[in-house]
Amino acid sequence: MNDRYDDMYQAASRYYIQGETMESIARQLGLSRSTVSRLLAEARSSGLVRISLADRSGSRSPVATTLNHIFGVRVHLVAVREGTPEDRRFDQVARLAGRLLSEAVGDHHVIGVAWGVTTSQVVRYLQPKPLVGATVVQMNGGTNQWSSGIPYVGEILTGVGDAFGSRVVYFPVPAFFDYAETKRAMWRERSVRNVVTLQRRMDVAIFGVGCLKAQVPSHVYSSGYLDDHDMRQLAADGVVGDVSTVLLREDGSWTDIDLNARASGLTPAELSRVPRRFCVVADPSRAAAIVGALRAGTTTDLVIDEGTARAVLDRL
Repeated sequence: MNDRYDDMYQAASRYYIQGETMESIARQLGLSRSTVSRLLAEARSSGLVRISLADRSGSRSPVATTLNHIFGVRVHLVAVREGTPEDRRFDQVARLAGRLLSEAVGDHHVIGVAWGVTTSQVVRYLQPKPLVGATVVQMNGGTNQWSSGIPYVGEILTGVGDAFGSRVVYFPVPAFFDYAETKRAMWRERSVRNVVTLQRRMDVAIFGVGCLKAQVPSHVYSSGYLDDHDMRQLAADGVVGDVSTVLLREDGSWTDIDLNARASGLTPAELSRVPRRFCVVADPSRAAAIVGALRAGTTTDLVIDEGTARAVLDRL
């Protein structure tokens, strides 16, 4: 019975979560295709697999409902089995986020994308949906003193553009300027103003939550965007993380953090004008940063796994 259950769980996980075909599962498990089909049917009849349709209002579990009441966001909750490896948890949340974003975008939309570890994973699960007159725009600069950031950021933006048959507009500025006055001067340049103007027209935005101390390292804190002095300053300012490279405290404040005067991303106030804003997170160690992002009003739709959602509630 244990072997039968293991085969049933493996088949169901590979078919419904990882998107493998029955033929592929049969090869991997050393079974026939008909046996895999019976295992999947048994998984459904036994309750191991429960198929449901997500409502536009989000999930309705007690955890999701509580977060909705506290922050006024739609919560799209992914139930991940206890003991699931971190990369599998991340993968399942990214899969749901990819589907939700694909459903949300439409013809002539401006789609904002903040680069990062999370969005790079979500791009893999976008459902192809050719749109008329849609544009994908980069929400925050990607260069730093060591790298142009173009290969990393370009892969993410191009993936979204390809999925939706949309033109891609890059934001050719640093993630963080060395001097606030340099940023102010750049914002007067027509090439930069054109991108900023497009960002103000966004209909949909997708982003993750960066965290100074995360189990899965945030790209902005691990890839040379901030030096040791900057990191010490962030700690002194009580910063817990960021959205679109705009730094946040756990109480949601951000306006008096000095480094934000040099940041190129959209502020929470600017983000709040976007009708649909998908925040995607799958890491309980980011709970403090998630609380800060939600309190700052960055989000309309929170795509999150149950363990991370509980960590957020525990933090509160």
